[in-house]
Amino acid sequence: MTDNSDAEDLGAPVSYLVLKDGTPVYDRSGSTVGTVAHVLSDEREDVFHGLILKTDVGHRYASGTQVDGIFEHGVIVAKPAAELVEPSADAAANVVDDDTLSNDLKRAWDWLVTPK
Repeated sequence: MTDNSDAEDLGAPVSYLVLKDGTPVYDRSGSTVGTVAHVLSDEREDVFHGLILKTDVGHRYASGTQVDGIFEHGVIVAKPAAELVEPSADAAANVVDDDTLSNDLKRAWDWLVTPK
């Protein structure tokens, strides 16, 4: 990490099961990406799919393979916000070669447009 002291004091590793909305998210360099808006998972199967993030450039999706670490006080993802995929109603248009990511993006979109 760089000299970003907020990103350096993330605490102990934790499970996605206890990750709270609003938790700060950083990229590998320690730069702020945004905050957790929602954890996408299949609770019945205990499968972590990824995170919907609230960023300065809108909502973005970080797949489970792009999440480097989940900690008490923050999350680290592999890419800056601008490089993460934006959920949309037509997820297949964003990701042509990855059906799993396409399905996850559709779930992310459904969560974003469902009244809370």
